[in-house]
Amino acid sequence: MVDTPEWNGLKIIGAGFGRTGTLSTKNALEELGFRSCYHMTELFENPGVPEQWQAIVAGAPVDWKAIFTGYQASVDWPACAFYKELMQVYPEAKVLLNVRDPEKWYESVLSTIYVVSRRRLPDSPHSQMIKKLIWEGTFDSKFEDKDYAIAVFHRHIEEVKQHVPPDKLLIYDVKEGWEPLCTFLGVKIPSTPFPRLNDRDNFVGRNRPDNI
Repeated sequence: MVDTPEWNGLKIIGAGFGRTGTLSTKNALEELGFRSCYHMTELFENPGVPEQWQAIVAGAPVDWKAIFTGYQASVDWPACAFYKELMQVYPEAKVLLNVRDPEKWYESVLSTIYVVSRRRLPDSPHSQMIKKLIWEGTFDSKFEDKDYAIAVFHRHIEEVKQHVPPDKLLIYDVKEGWEPLCTFLGVKIPSTPFPRLNDRDNFVGRNRPDNI
């Protein structure tokens, strides 16, 4: 782990959609000392968190600092949908925009998050939040329309590029490994391999029917 200055709040705001290497990025950031990094997995691992985000998506007042107490970074949904709000709360934070080949991204989401969220306890707070925030709120209930979904993906990237000052933004593909990430964050490059986690086969294996 690389030593980083203590800071009570987010130093890194992830603006990239899920299935763009965000779990690998979470682990990479934590290895670099940005602990902990908030990711969609928080909704599975912590009681009450899905209900919390369900209320946020419904428009309830939000205490962002309370939600991210103990975290120095965020990536993935649901936080990426609120990157603008988080920039207001943490104006010194840098923004990390994970990107990926749009065709591969779409096929990955379709065969992982989309399938699982529709079959796994569809009435649970977690699944309802994903439905409202992602499938309805982000993709207008048209995610199965590939061209439409990819257009939303492109539009989000362009919106982030327009909204975030260039000196605070890294557009990042995890295939690039440590160098651009560490340069952007001003930390040393670790001697360990860049983490490669949560590929499609592993995701599907963990979420197949007999594991649900």
